[in-house]
Amino acid sequence: MEALGAMPGGLEVRGLVSPWAATQLLTPAALAFVGDLCRRFEPDRKALLQVREARHQRFISGERPAFLAATRGVREANWRVPAAPDDLQDRRVEITGPPEGKLMINALNSGARVFMADLEDATSPTWANVLMGQQNLYAAIRRQLQHEEPDGRRYQLNQAIATLVVRPRGWHLDEAHLWCEGVPVSASLVDFGLYFFHNAHELVRRGSGPYFYLPKLESHLEARLWNDVFVYAQQVLGLPVGSIRATVLIETLPAAFEMEEILFELGAHATGLNAGRWDYIFSLIKTLGHQAEFLLPDRAHVTMEAPFMQAYCRLLVDACHRRGAHAIGGMSAFIPNRRDATLNARALGQVRADKRREAALGFDGTWVAHPDLVLVAQQEFDQVLGAHPHQLSCRPPGPAVLADELLNLNGLHGSLTEVGVVHNMRVALLYLAEWLAGRGAVPINNLMEDVATAEIARAQVWQWLHVLAGGTERSQYRRLRDLALAEIH
Repeated sequence: MEALGAMPGGLEVRGLVSPWAATQLLTPAALAFVGDLCRRFEPDRKALLQVREARHQRFISGERPAFLAATRGVREANWRVPAAPDDLQDRRVEITGPPEGKLMINALNSGARVFMADLEDATSPTWANVLMGQQNLYAAIRRQLQHEEPDGRRYQLNQAIATLVVRPRGWHLDEAHLWCEGVPVSASLVDFGLYFFHNAHELVRRGSGPYFYLPKLESHLEARLWNDVFVYAQQVLGLPVGSIRATVLIETLPAAFEMEEILFELGAHATGLNAGRWDYIFSLIKTLGHQAEFLLPDRAHVTMEAPFMQAYCRLLVDACHRRGAHAIGGMSAFIPNRRDATLNARALGQVRADKRREAALGFDGTWVAHPDLVLVAQQEFDQVLGAHPHQLSCRPPGPAVLADELLNLNGLHGSLTEVGVVHNMRVALLYLAEWLAGRGAVPINNLMEDVATAEIARAQVWQWLHVLAGGTERSQYRRLRDLALAEIH
């Protein structure tokens, strides 16, 4: 490992790097590209983050999300996104996970149509993980990625692998180890910039392209900023506009009211939307959770059958298919258990039911977190899609989704229980310990937990503490906290 320190163009690397990263990744040309993106787009990013904060304060003061009157013309106009490239036409099963060597190989070889390499929620953003993720992506694209276990078992890529899509970190995050002119660089621009600079031409040469999942957007203006970045980056590297294709995760409550506008702003780069259900539930708590009417029951009872979640899915499918974009379903947190047949059957049954529901709703594909779930999900989508790559012609039945339906928590079953609170605190603490140790996707109690699900656990405890803020509740909170800590120890 070595220190690079100050680099040309006002950049400073504030972390040790491997020999490969020093010579192949953080090259003067690559850093100049990232620095250029930072200087050009950082003012707009900071301004949009201030807009986020101002809107959040209005929500605290009682304002509620709503469809925008100013963009009504976009919603009523007749327009469609460009057709997806050939290797993104069929997305019936997508597998996700962090860009770790063995995991990546298994995911790319799994039979899924797409592998989303997650530099965000499933990756603990240590500097070593950030650099290793870029190295593994570079190697995978060139079919050079290999892994060897201590016992000698070797893993390598098959000839046919899943289409690679990369999820960079969100606009709200900085990269503490790379600074430009005295301030940390946007983590989004670091992840995007390094990956795009080193791999875009190679991906196009191989018949694919630089494809991205965009996380945590809260408005169409944030999508517009990504589009500006895409247009400029393609111009700098001499690629045609539209070489980049992006799918946006609708995982914040404000973004749910701007789905069509987000697709519109991405223009030639838009491919689809994804129902990022776990972050969406967390965002509901963050946005409106200070109001008692938005108090959620235990996480286990906030299912996709809840009316407000059904409305969110119907709206997403309708918005996508009106505009010729793919609608991709979300992640079931259940994971297989190869050691316990009963738990394994329960997990597979839960995933199968979840994917059957999504396929019937009109989604064009879905997410899984484990190779053993690829076939389960594919069977459910095969029943609906058959030989067709998608169901873009499908529109959800019934009237258009109203704003009130997205905010209607009536019909939720269950309540806030001692078991649920202890579970949330246990998950939050256990996950945080793993995250600080550098692991971003962690199996806990036969569920795959990442930042999104840990945030639900944390936010629900916060909501319970602050919305039910009387002395009795606080005393109960302390007792439950002690129970959770005792269980962990």
